Amino acid sequence: MSPQSEPRAWEHVLNHLEQMLVSGELSPGQRLPGERVLAAELGVGRSSVREALRVMEALGLLKSQTGSGPTSGAMIVSRPTGGMTMLMRMQVAAQNFPVADVVQTRLVLETEVMQLLATRSPTPDLGNAEELLDAMDDTALEANEFLVLDSQFHIAMADAAGNQVIAAMMAGLRESIEGYVLAGAPLAIWPTTCGRLRHEHRGLVEAVRAGDAELARRRIEGHIRGYYSETIGAFDA
Repeated sequence: MSPQSEPRAWEHVLNHLEQMLVSGELSPGQRLPGERVLAAELGVGRSSVREALRVMEALGLLKSQTGSGPTSGAMIVSRPTGGMTMLMRMQVAAQNFPVADVVQTRLVLETEVMQLLATRSPTPDLGNAEELLDAMDDTALEANEFLVLDSQFHIAMADAAGNQVIAAMMAGLRESIEGYVLAGAPLAIWPTTCGRLRHEHRGLVEAVRAGDAELARRRIEGHIRGYYSETIGAFDA
């Protein structure tokens, strides 16, 4: 192996922590060994350990608490979504992921979610999603406030379907292009857009409760295509 291909010290720490997670030696909710312990165990400097921990924290895998005592140190997060969101956002910003491709991926994922929900018996609990719909009925909401609730609604539907990977991917995809939506949505028609989105969201829940997978598929596809073609023109309806 050439010197250029050898892993840097912090990468060695990162690989070691990954293996600890894979083996079950580390698990969500558990605290990592201290910096000094890891540095001595792996034969690297504490600065390399800190660098690896910063990477894991940026990926949403760790939550750090300063100070001393049983609540201090770095703890494995049970459901990391921040890292995927950050990755998607940066890739879209750098134009490595075209917005149209992101929208197409949302279509694939959310169509699967809606069909899963509509074919389950009994119908999964949609209480969280419906609470978000009620919150979106507030006509005093600003566009950015409405879109936060809108995103949470779609993720709540994925959660109800029981697939955490899809839910995490949806969060990353949605947040990666919300800035484009806010920049492109004509303010003059935003009240009309909000009203249409509210109606379509209710229609999605109705299709699921009716157990009509084909109707749910058509409605989510029309909802997503219409949403982006009207705001940023990323997808033709």
